[in-house]
Amino acid sequence: MGGTGLLTGLRAAEASGGLKPGDAALLRFVAALELLEADFWIQYNELGGIQDDEVPGGSGNEAYTDALELIEDEMQDYIHDNTDDEITHHQFLNAYLVSKGAAPANLDPFRTLMGSTATGVNPDLIGHRLTNLTQLTIDTSWWTRYRDDSHNPDLDPNHVFPQAVPTLGVNQHTAIPRTDADTSDPNFLQAIANTAAFHFPTIEQGGNSLYPSLAQRATNVEVLRILMSIGPTETMHFQTWSDVAGNAPPLTAVDPVTGVSVTFPDLEVENELFDKALIMPEPCPFLSRSLPIVSIIRPTNTLGAARGALRFLKDMGLFIGQSQAFSAYMTRLAQEADAARRGD
Repeated sequence: MGGTGLLTGLRAAEASGGLKPGDAALLRFVAALELLEADFWIQYNELGGIQDDEVPGGSGNEAYTDALELIEDEMQDYIHDNTDDEITHHQFLNAYLVSKGAAPANLDPFRTLMGSTATGVNPDLIGHRLTNLTQLTIDTSWWTRYRDDSHNPDLDPNHVFPQAVPTLGVNQHTAIPRTDADTSDPNFLQAIANTAAFHFPTIEQGGNSLYPSLAQRATNVEVLRILMSIGPTETMHFQTWSDVAGNAPPLTAVDPVTGVSVTFPDLEVENELFDKALIMPEPCPFLSRSLPIVSIIRPTNTLGAARGALRFLKDMGLFIGQSQAFSAYMTRLAQEADAARRGD
């Protein structure tokens, strides 16, 4: 079924429920994003997390897990718990929408991507993924954005925040072993694990900003409560992973398949824009430069926030291989979320 078919009747479904179309659109968009998040966290958990009744599937990849644990010895637990959180987010959001007579987010027709075939993945899900973790281009400018006390992207949209790992921001990199061949070279496998360690906070800082950005458009107090209650969990994820990423061992590796090189610098430095110890959000300008600087989440500008979030994920490479119908469906959800107005 194409994106247009999935959206047929959304307005009619909402008309019989208790939500205004704008509020339903806000929740439906974040539900779709949580489905996408759950999909790639499940892939990480199959290979490097803990497989149990909460997060079933997969059997783990020992070599990849060891490389992840060189960065953080509790990595398996963190991956598992983050995965579990994202699953509960989309389950709750969709259940709430249905309880109000509104259509849920449905990405099932788009579970078509191959994913990894390395030892440890759930064989039943090979060829049935929503997201692509093997061709990522990762923007690590959040690292300096949260250490910069002079700039805020909401006030300085043209300011360029330096990248923590510049080579991750160009070309394409895999964050999971694509096949067992990727586990044969310890240095390259560590580069894969390091890539994952920076992908984790890059994703979570997006949710960290998106929820308060969209909450400004909510009319229903209960919808506002949902957005403001889930959003801070994304902040907790981001804080955890931003601390972990700084422990990625410095190295340079070349992908034996693509020939792409990546270099992870030593971030134990004196420069305050890059010092890995400075994980608390530095105070920065907010709302107006006439006001004192303050420690805040940034950005939180609501204008075009949903479309911006979708563009961020697309530019990252998460959707490489997805269909035009998927793009049309997600774009429509983002447009409807951005069109929501408080009080409408």
